[in-house]
Amino acid sequence: MNRILGSFGIQPIFFLGDNNWFRFTVIVSDIWKEFGYNTIVFLAALAGINPSLYEAAEMDRASRWRQTLHITVPSLIPMVVVVGTLALGNVLNAGFDQIFNLYNPLVYQKGDIIDTFVYRTALINGEMGFATAIGLFKSVISMILILVSYRLAYKWAGYRIF
Repeated sequence: MNRILGSFGIQPIFFLGDNNWFRFTVIVSDIWKEFGYNTIVFLAALAGINPSLYEAAEMDRASRWRQTLHITVPSLIPMVVVVGTLALGNVLNAGFDQIFNLYNPLVYQKGDIIDTFVYRTALINGEMGFATAIGLFKSVISMILILVSYRLAYKWAGYRIF
């Protein structure tokens, strides 16, 4: 990336060592990481839409935009709810493995997440009780978020696991 920026006369950026660029770097790499999975999920949902719905819409002279608005989007809503539920249940994890492998003491100020803070508190500083309390608090909040997301998934899309 710095070579490309250098070809435009822009100074190199220390992406993994600058507090101002670290979050951007992590977010872009996380989007890139998750893009493939979500693409497969939504392509499968698109493939599952009954083609006779589009044929009937064509017979009714519906435009491509109307077909998208009245067939494709409503057919994808259950999958959006499922993916959103899974994402909400995982929001507090924030990709510990990715952050742990990318961050360093230069970016602790903006790169720290709950899990890396617990790791440093427990294993590096030796404060096991405090780290356990933080982990328990995170688990309780995660459970509340998951329950709320399942409730919303049932209300909006009729999606139910149990």
